Amino acid sequence: MAQNKSGKPRRPRAETPRGFQDYFGADVTARADMLRGITDVYHAYGFDPLESSAVETVEALGKFLPDVDRPNEGVFAWQDEDESWMALRYDLTAPLARVYAQHRNTLPSPYRRYSFGPVWRNEKPGPGRFRQFYQCDADTVGAPSVAADAEICTMLADCLEAVGIARGDYVVRVNNRKVLNGILDSMNITAEHAGRRDAVLRTIDKFDKVGEAGVRQLLGKGRLDASGAYIDGVGLSDDQAAPVLAFLTSRADDAAKTLANLRAAVAGSATGLAGVDELETIATLADAQGYGGDRVLIDPSVVRGLGYYTGPVYEAELTFEITDEKGRPRQFGSVAGGGRYDDLVKRFTGQDVPATGVSIGVDRLLAALVAKGQSRRTALGPVVVSVMDKDQLAHYQAMVGELRAAGIRAEMYMGNPKDLGRQLKYADQRNSPVAVIEGSQERADGIVQLKDLALGAALAANITTNEEWKAQPAQLSVKRADLVAEVQKMIARAANAD
Repeated sequence: MAQNKSGKPRRPRAETPRGFQDYFGADVTARADMLRGITDVYHAYGFDPLESSAVETVEALGKFLPDVDRPNEGVFAWQDEDESWMALRYDLTAPLARVYAQHRNTLPSPYRRYSFGPVWRNEKPGPGRFRQFYQCDADTVGAPSVAADAEICTMLADCLEAVGIARGDYVVRVNNRKVLNGILDSMNITAEHAGRRDAVLRTIDKFDKVGEAGVRQLLGKGRLDASGAYIDGVGLSDDQAAPVLAFLTSRADDAAKTLANLRAAVAGSATGLAGVDELETIATLADAQGYGGDRVLIDPSVVRGLGYYTGPVYEAELTFEITDEKGRPRQFGSVAGGGRYDDLVKRFTGQDVPATGVSIGVDRLLAALVAKGQSRRTALGPVVVSVMDKDQLAHYQAMVGELRAAGIRAEMYMGNPKDLGRQLKYADQRNSPVAVIEGSQERADGIVQLKDLALGAALAANITTNEEWKAQPAQLSVKRADLVAEVQKMIARAANAD
């Protein structure tokens, strides 16, 4: 143990590591409920669950994180005893590529899987940005048709609605890396100019924030940002930047016009035109299922950050307004994204293996519901059976057993039962809907006292006099035989009130 200046052992600080956070009951329950809603949709679409290791070799994970300042330091890694390097996964897609490559001879093709769990990124934390967060993914490996991409887009829309995002409050925006590559090829920025290509892509990704004029400046010499700092540009001439601006402004009122504008923007590129054809197929297939442009939208401004995308890319954006920490209105933004990554498995096998998938940021989606005012309900705690007589523990535990057998969450008070007030305070802290009270007199009379804590809290907010308090109906005597039935009524009332 470390020592302080006096030589005495220094106690460790009880604090959460920087960039991490603790989650308590209601938060964990809300996340579990959301995961259940999302995975139910995945399951309905025919995807099977997969749980892979949280640790991968650094070699298997690859280097695809978008952090340009620390491209080789974005993971939590360590050297194993055999000197190989291991790391915590930074997403759920890279591990899937390893799993499929390792087990491909026994897996069906296409292989459709969903997975959820925490991922870790060794990046600079900030407001709302943590080093550990939850993702919930669904991927199809082995399907070359963009029908698989169209299905991912419609499934993503269904997931958002399943967890409480109303239709009209979101849009799944779709683009294609082939179209982007076609634009870059037409500018003579080829794969050999990787640094400049990445700089152009990052600039395109800022279109929603800085608009056409801002992108024009950033593609050229640069611009002053809102803080007054000067941001260096990519250094393109106006002629070189023109194809990018034509591409970014090609979005029209409907998919057909947008696609026509995109074809004009990439007219000289076979790769770009192939990408436009794929976008047209996605729009057609989505529309055939009733997912029009109000839900699945062709949008040239979508880039996506990870470096392994090869075809269609998509992003779920929440379109409703919230208020930021300074009271200014803004849109919440992206909560999910994905795309086609046909080369990821090839890293292991040397063979072309098409794949596409989506990742939902669960914690961010939960935050969106709270910001919209659809805050997660405070989960009801267990029914608490108080202990009035220490020599009757078996009797009280029998009550708990009856409640649990009826599907009611319940517990016997396990603290030091010095007084009933302390036990009721505990029940309040647990957000218990009901407290069960039985002393020797109640036992002799064959009754129990039920304190409706949820109703009592609601009434207390409107009680102003002692007489009103005494008259509240939040506590009643019931026959011991009616314990379970009466508790069920109280819980149902609390659930409906919530």
